[in-house]
Amino acid sequence: MNKEEFLVQISECVELGKVNKAAPFPPAMKGMDGADELTQQALNAGIEPETILNSALIAAMERVGEKFSQKKIFVPQMLISAKAMNAAMEHLKPFFQSGQVQRKGKFIIGTVSGDLHDIGKNLVAMIVEGAGWEVIDLGVDVKADKFLHAIAQHPNAIVGLSALLTTTMTNMKSIAAEIKKAYPLVKIMIGGAPVTEDFRIEIGADHFSRDPQSAVSYLNSLIA
Repeated sequence: MNKEEFLVQISECVELGKVNKAAPFPPAMKGMDGADELTQQALNAGIEPETILNSALIAAMERVGEKFSQKKIFVPQMLISAKAMNAAMEHLKPFFQSGQVQRKGKFIIGTVSGDLHDIGKNLVAMIVEGAGWEVIDLGVDVKADKFLHAIAQHPNAIVGLSALLTTTMTNMKSIAAEIKKAYPLVKIMIGGAPVTEDFRIEIGADHFSRDPQSAVSYLNSLIA
């Protein structure tokens, strides 16, 4: 295969959720190499890791995000695409760590204190990573001090607060206030099922993300 063929096939595997050769999904690609094998083959063929990231993985996850926003696909399809993307990213991570490939920036994300739900947070984290950002995932039930510690360790990072319950959504307000008090210039993005634009305004956050693609668009706008 030539360079373009590799990039097209990797991108298609990510978009359709073909993780590796052993994966049975999607049925039409059963027995074929997936994102895992093709990414390694592309690197072995001399294709630059940054080219694979930008032209295959980011391009695919942008299409996945747009489909999700348009309700053409749903959470299960997004999760399997993200799994395929992660399989490819495992081969690229050594190049990030060596500095050969530069990330767009850093994104700290966590589900706020009192809330143990992580599907939405995980989706956003995976899609953002697939868009070329370094993600620092703090997990669930994250209190303000843990966010503050992460910000101290990762200056200039953007922060994402997630909540699924109306009862825990209110914790966003106190956490956002503590972050802004300690780091007035830090950008805070919020999201989750009960969260609204009006609530964002109320608590003084900088952006409300209704879906993962909205999160990526906002993050990219900060470095444009």
